[in-house]
Amino acid sequence: MPSSKFQKELSAKQRDELLATLKTRFEKNLARHKGLTWSKVEVRIERSPSKLWSLNEMERTGGEPDVVGHDKKSGEIIFYDCSEESPKGRRSVCFDREGLESRKEHRPENNAVDMAAAMGIQILSELEYRELQELDDFDLKTSNWVETPAAIRKLGGALFCDRRYGQVFTYHNGAQSCYAVRGFRGCLRV
Repeated sequence: MPSSKFQKELSAKQRDELLATLKTRFEKNLARHKGLTWSKVEVRIERSPSKLWSLNEMERTGGEPDVVGHDKKSGEIIFYDCSEESPKGRRSVCFDREGLESRKEHRPENNAVDMAAAMGIQILSELEYRELQELDDFDLKTSNWVETPAAIRKLGGALFCDRRYGQVFTYHNGAQSCYAVRGFRGCLRV
């Protein structure tokens, strides 16, 4: 959850530190965003203070956001969580509020859907998760909830993905499930 429910702006120091972190990560991982320059990314970020706040939330919770693409139609820069494993600050959560409330005991503090909404990001879809895995090998020890079709969710299930044995797998669990090694990765379009 954000440190303050109502303040969604960063101080000048926080802003500068975040931009420096994002720039360093961008330059270190150029293969993730071929054809893009940091100056183009920075201009887009600086035009959207609320998006900068969301990027900070992604960083604060261990997601290590980085640019993974550019939407040529809208001009949006696409960020995904690129941490090696599931973001540490977003693990041990049920899929959504309904799943959380259905737990009788050992109820976690939060759920993936509400956390993502509070951060101003989207949970990766299965397709986006697979696209991320084309950039590097992520989640060799952890797993992540992904967007779940309404028909599956209506029956009480939710989908999650991970990488094992050199393959990306999609599985299902009850939406109330909660594991210490399962979290969620997010997407932000700026």
